[in-house]
Amino acid sequence: MKQFLPITKEEMLERGWDRVDFVYVIGDAYVDHSSFGPAIISRVLEAHGYKVGIISQPDWKDEESVAVFGMPRLGFLVSSGNMDSMVNHYTVNHRRRQMDYYTPGGKIGKRPDYALTVYCNLIRKKYKKVPVIVGGIEASLRRLAHYDYWSDKFKRSVLMDSGADLLMYGMGELSIVEVADALASGLPVEELTFIRGTVYKTRDISTVVDGIVLPDFDSMTADKLNYARSFDIQYRNTDFITAKPLIEQYGEKRYVVQNPPQRPLTTQEFDDVYELPYMNDYHPSYEKEGGVPAISEIRFSLSSCRGCFGACSFCALTFHQGRIVQARSHESLVREATEMTKHPDFKGYIHDVGGPTANFRRPACDKQLKSGVCTNKQCLYPKPCKNMVVDHKDYIELLRKLRKIPNVKKVFIRSGIRFDYMLADKDDSFLRELCKYHVSGQLRVAPEHVSDHVLDLMGKPRNEVYQEFIRRFDKVNKELGLQQYAIPYLISSHPGSDLNDAIALAESIRDMGYIPEQVQDFYPTPSTISTVMYYTGVDPRNMQPVYIVSNPHEKAMQRALLQYRKPENYALVKEALLKAGRQDLIGFDRHCLIPPRPIDHTKGKNSSGKTNSGHNGSGRKTGGHTGNGRKYSEKQGNGRKVPNHAGNGKNTKKSK
Repeated sequence: MKQFLPITKEEMLERGWDRVDFVYVIGDAYVDHSSFGPAIISRVLEAHGYKVGIISQPDWKDEESVAVFGMPRLGFLVSSGNMDSMVNHYTVNHRRRQMDYYTPGGKIGKRPDYALTVYCNLIRKKYKKVPVIVGGIEASLRRLAHYDYWSDKFKRSVLMDSGADLLMYGMGELSIVEVADALASGLPVEELTFIRGTVYKTRDISTVVDGIVLPDFDSMTADKLNYARSFDIQYRNTDFITAKPLIEQYGEKRYVVQNPPQRPLTTQEFDDVYELPYMNDYHPSYEKEGGVPAISEIRFSLSSCRGCFGACSFCALTFHQGRIVQARSHESLVREATEMTKHPDFKGYIHDVGGPTANFRRPACDKQLKSGVCTNKQCLYPKPCKNMVVDHKDYIELLRKLRKIPNVKKVFIRSGIRFDYMLADKDDSFLRELCKYHVSGQLRVAPEHVSDHVLDLMGKPRNEVYQEFIRRFDKVNKELGLQQYAIPYLISSHPGSDLNDAIALAESIRDMGYIPEQVQDFYPTPSTISTVMYYTGVDPRNMQPVYIVSNPHEKAMQRALLQYRKPENYALVKEALLKAGRQDLIGFDRHCLIPPRPIDHTKGKNSSGKTNSGHNGSGRKTGGHTGNGRKYSEKQGNGRKVPNHAGNGKNTKKSK
């Protein structure tokens, strides 16, 4: 009979265990679902015969909170959860978030800042010599020295600050079994220096074979450009075939060594991981607190792939999962979807079939599994590589099988659709089926910007590529007799973007008639190329200088420009336009962004006392329509004003 893993000593004893092999301390609520990393790792261990107890969100002020199961036989595993704890806690403006979707009832404050380090120090305080192994996104992206946006400091590897013995990076299914087997065989944790996908501390690097010595921590602290050089080396060493061990020195004869990544899972291994006996729900003890909000996003979604060769500069996927795309079999996904339909809350809708990029279902080219990914060029940027195999047939076939499952009414795609990859396919069958069956009025895509030099820094296709996609998307919808729209995700203040670029983005918003209620300001998270740009002022790939928006006021102006119609943004928008010498955009003509004086929306008059005459902030007649004639409703189920024909509005997840 399937059951949750024990979270109390009583539950452990009920299973007939007198001790657990591993205690897993996590910063999230305990959700036993394959979308949650701790659930996967614990179930993989269970499948290999290990006993795991879960301590979720312990009281970090009380060392007894990590002693629920006593001393584990083999060690503690520690993860901050599905998100970096600082991203979980704070907005890009350093404001405290009002909700934690991974905590019962959505309550904030159930985990500490820098949770990984705090939990490890708590364990060390209680148990001096027990092995401590860290993993998850916070460990993976902080595995070597890194810039920390929230403290505005250059920090050491989290392995050094946490006091942990070993760090697992990437997805970890293969690494954790090797670690567990080695510890079970009697090897001390300090001798686990040979496992792929791990990082360890040492005072002796003489046994590291073919390693690359990175700039040491002190030199990177003294000169940011040394960090840029170091990160470029790290970024080129993320492939399981070509990567070398990386060595980072701290002070006198103290080193952190990163082993090459674990190999990609085979299709059978991938299937096996996702067909372990998950309960597919949060622990029932959370019911009285209202459950765990995050489950609603993933309960009826399918993870079909992992890895991404899109390699956007602001995304850490390459650094975490790698560029080799791995995919589950159709049979495994159909079995999971069929089981999903038996859930009492299933209404007939599969919310997503995808992963980092939904329409990637195979490696970019055949040579990647033999020779590794290219270290000197990208698969899609600046243009699709001539060796890339573009084929949507497998994904189309999978979606057709899922649509035929009894009681399935609709299969949505909410993961990212890489539109430049789609355009590279000479066969438009996928685009047609996407529009006909898998979009609910809106398709969210991510051009991110309109200025080509900013897009170059982002590693994204140029604006003309996005415009071509929109033309083809609209053409197909017209042929199908459907009213559907592509809703773009846009980023303000990305490295390289100045006020003129932000104004160009605002003009694009004006021309498309899109009213963004939510705008993504660039968020410098650990271990992305864009964050290195933000911190160092150069592109680590070529060491060329990059314009950086670090002044909070300029960031506010760029953000305001993307929402120039909001009355509260008027002063910032006007200041930005005047500073950039774009007075031509202040007035009552159709091309203008704002009128000369702010509108008094409470009285229907502007500040000079003249009647607004039905104009919005740009001086256009609104009449319930946007500038391009598309009518918009005031309903904002996903936080944005959306076309009033947009179906059920479920397509809300960010695309790549």
